Amino acid sequence: MALTDTFVKQVKLGNVNKSGDKHADGSGMYLLVKASGKYWRFDYRHLGKKKTLALGVYPEVSLLKARKRRTEARELLADGQDPGEAKKETSTALLAASKNTFESVAREFHQVKAEGWSQGHADKWLSGMVTYLFPALGKKPIASITAPMLLVVLRLVEKRGIFETVHTLKQCAGQVFRYGIQTGRCERNQAADLQGALKPVIPRNFSAIVNPVEAGAFMRAVDGYSGHPCTRVALALSALIFQRPGNVSAMEWAWVDLDAAMIAIPSDSMKRTVHAKLNGSPHYVPLSRQSLALLREIQPLTGNGRFVFPSLRTSNSPMSNMTMNAAMRRMGYTAEEMTSHGFRAMARTLIKQELPGSDSEVIEAQLAHGKSGPLGSAYDRADYMQARREMMQRWADYLDRLRAGADILPLRKMA
Repeated sequence: MALTDTFVKQVKLGNVNKSGDKHADGSGMYLLVKASGKYWRFDYRHLGKKKTLALGVYPEVSLLKARKRRTEARELLADGQDPGEAKKETSTALLAASKNTFESVAREFHQVKAEGWSQGHADKWLSGMVTYLFPALGKKPIASITAPMLLVVLRLVEKRGIFETVHTLKQCAGQVFRYGIQTGRCERNQAADLQGALKPVIPRNFSAIVNPVEAGAFMRAVDGYSGHPCTRVALALSALIFQRPGNVSAMEWAWVDLDAAMIAIPSDSMKRTVHAKLNGSPHYVPLSRQSLALLREIQPLTGNGRFVFPSLRTSNSPMSNMTMNAAMRRMGYTAEEMTSHGFRAMARTLIKQELPGSDSEVIEAQLAHGKSGPLGSAYDRADYMQARREMMQRWADYLDRLRAGADILPLRKMA
């Protein structure tokens, strides 16, 4: 007698047969009731051997679905195939497919490459994938993804106006496809076929004040900043030493030698490749008298802690990279006028244009740009460091003159 849905739902294990009770449904299929649950089974013979095929567990697999699976198994037997072996092959294929999804290949690639990347780049790379590409493409086999499919996802990001992110995602996807080709998971880099399909990125320099009169007004605004003194000193010091905003906001007292008038930014805190971070020298920043005065001013406030400019919320973390930008907005300067990264452009431009005899190589060295040209590693020699010391003091004195408004003609009027 065939089973019914009601019987399957209500049947319980008998007290006698602890190994399980079998309730036949016909054609080799039965419900095996055990203390742990109810299991569908199918007994069959193949090549003279008796075998049993698991059809699923009730209630996840209903009576109707179990009968369908029995029919499929009987059809395989009729074709001379072993349904048990067919199930193993399907499971193997599904397992292989799960390892060949876009997300699994991307994460594998990330794991392979992350050791050679900076932590920031590795985190940013994976974050972009998780945020934008994995939700739509992550579960798809990488070999099944086409260029139009990838384009649809990128266009959704493009509509948000973050064009640089779109092109970065396309580049990252291309890395995943190339790795998929190398490891035999796909045969084509679909990202390469999107060349020219996305809106271009229009390069935009960091906003910076490069007019002497405007620079003087800005420095006076910094002096008059009424916010937290740490923020005011961070702004003033940024103008004097023109290092990357992240290096200023995360500056540690251990880097500062007031007696030697020097900041030594560790190699692993610099914007360098992993190899350069591990093998490079610190980046030295000579301090002018004005810079030393600022650091001595702030030392009684933060000198007992790790960071020169600690977070306003906890001394265990440095000031946020956005704090100086927020302060400049409070001072009335928009993002189109000045940014924390703009101190570098301001210094580079005005030193070259307004301080006669300034050597471009010395300026680039102080900016910690890549060492090139015939001087090469000579940047860190004592005689070249002296040139940097002199330049930094001349720059600080020049900023003082700008602040005072002395003997400075507006460039726009001269034009």
